[in-house]
Amino acid sequence: MKISSAVLRATGVDRPYDATRPLTVEELELDGPGPGELAVRIESAGVCHSDLSVLTGQRPRPLPMALGHEAAGVVSAVGVGVDDVHVGDHVVLVFVPSCGVCEYCRSERPALCPVGGAANGRGELIGGGRRLSDAAGPIQHHLGVSAFAQYAVVDLSSAVVIDDDVPFDVAAVLGCAMLTGFGAVHNTAGVAAGESVTVIGLGGVGQAAILGAVAAGASPVVAVDPVGHKRDLAIGLGATHACAPQDAADLLADLTGGGTRWVFEAVGSAAVMEQAFALTGRGGTTVSVGLPAPDAVLHLPALAFVGEAKTLTGSYMGSSVPQRDIPKMVRLWRSGRLPVERLISDVLPLGDINVAFERLADAQAVRQLIHPHA
Repeated sequence: MKISSAVLRATGVDRPYDATRPLTVEELELDGPGPGELAVRIESAGVCHSDLSVLTGQRPRPLPMALGHEAAGVVSAVGVGVDDVHVGDHVVLVFVPSCGVCEYCRSERPALCPVGGAANGRGELIGGGRRLSDAAGPIQHHLGVSAFAQYAVVDLSSAVVIDDDVPFDVAAVLGCAMLTGFGAVHNTAGVAAGESVTVIGLGGVGQAAILGAVAAGASPVVAVDPVGHKRDLAIGLGATHACAPQDAADLLADLTGGGTRWVFEAVGSAAVMEQAFALTGRGGTTVSVGLPAPDAVLHLPALAFVGEAKTLTGSYMGSSVPQRDIPKMVRLWRSGRLPVERLISDVLPLGDINVAFERLADAQAVRQLIHPHA
């Protein structure tokens, strides 16, 4: 079938993106779903910093590529062997497909599935090959989804069925921002009520971590970001304190006498990771959630790991099991404990995709959503 999709053909294009237009909305051919795959009509797709990192070249990916990895929609067709998902089902799409049989999948760590990771790196679906093309040849998939499009074909493992009454805009944000930020708090860290939390970087993932910390009953919850309106949003979501990065050490000294039990770094910067470690209290843990450049190097005081019993740990996709955690987040959303809709900065048509990326690069937005059929 013919679809409209946002395609990236070159990285490192100068800003402003709304003028230079690194993404072009093109007509592509989308093959039908193969065995174990679904076709999904995309209703809402989130614009995430991981997409921006591909556009800038910080995350090298094969080109041309149809971007977008955080989305929700309606199943429009199923491939051979798909028996438990049906046409008309509403689904959240997940950016790491999983084989289901490797040691990571069997131990409930599907985000680390090497088969899925390798397919994502090649720009293919986990079943092999590509389902997108133009007259010149194949177009690469982004993280097994390619959501900035009217339709997508994905592996069954990339979709989680949800109730039909969950708004698509809420559902889309669950697939990346919430899985990653909320998951880091609840799965990677297992934050308990009364424990202190600091979150550095208040984009979609960082704000999701704030929501996770508040839902866990953490206290104090400190939100750190240079942008004032993002700090204000964090306070509105339940953070007890907020400050600019340069003020964080003094604030934590006043609040806790040092650092906090948990510090979540959601920027993807080695320098910020170092600051996060410095703000972590004795016996505490720094959780790295943001994706730094592949060549970034950390410089940390080695003695702190033993002398202060500090820990540094990574969290990919929030250490989540999507089939378990997305329904859990839906239940918390229904109860009013996860006001996910408050993360949404704006809703735009597919034709404004470059406007959305410029707003993201300029730190104006938390989570913008693309409606491909608008």
